[in-house]
Amino acid sequence: MVRTDTPAAWDERSTLTAMLDYARATARAKCEGLSDEAARQKHLPTSPLMTVPGLVSHLKWVEYYWFEVVLLGREDAGPWTEEDPDREMRIALDVPLATLLDEYDAQAERYRQLVAGMDLDTRCQRSMSDGQFPTLRFVLLHLIEETARHNGHLDILRELTDGVTGA
Repeated sequence: MVRTDTPAAWDERSTLTAMLDYARATARAKCEGLSDEAARQKHLPTSPLMTVPGLVSHLKWVEYYWFEVVLLGREDAGPWTEEDPDREMRIALDVPLATLLDEYDAQAERYRQLVAGMDLDTRCQRSMSDGQFPTLRFVLLHLIEETARHNGHLDILRELTDGVTGA
């Protein structure tokens, strides 16, 4: 995927999906050239789950949750449990970074196709904690925000790991 924040058209759907794709591609760019050993470094003693693979896994599972569980109303088969609510970040340390990135990309393509066939005003099948049923538009905006926020974390971790900045 080419990393661009310029939409193919200037309508709302094209803009939202271009921004989400750009944020996804930025996450991948932040990981380029990192070995598995380097990526697994734990730079924050008070946040040991804050690793590059942990964040990539988290981004993948956040999208799963919002598209599959909230939007489509499917059963939650995520890796988290009540005893281990951040398990997606913990189990990522046992998976090669390239595999996590490829899984994230493949999942993004499935969700890209899903979103293409839906109206932005489509209501989610599950409500949020306040009882409101968000729209697909909200889900896309939320995922842009979530991915961009974690890209900042990836940027910091990358700089702490090997001094690489930018991307």
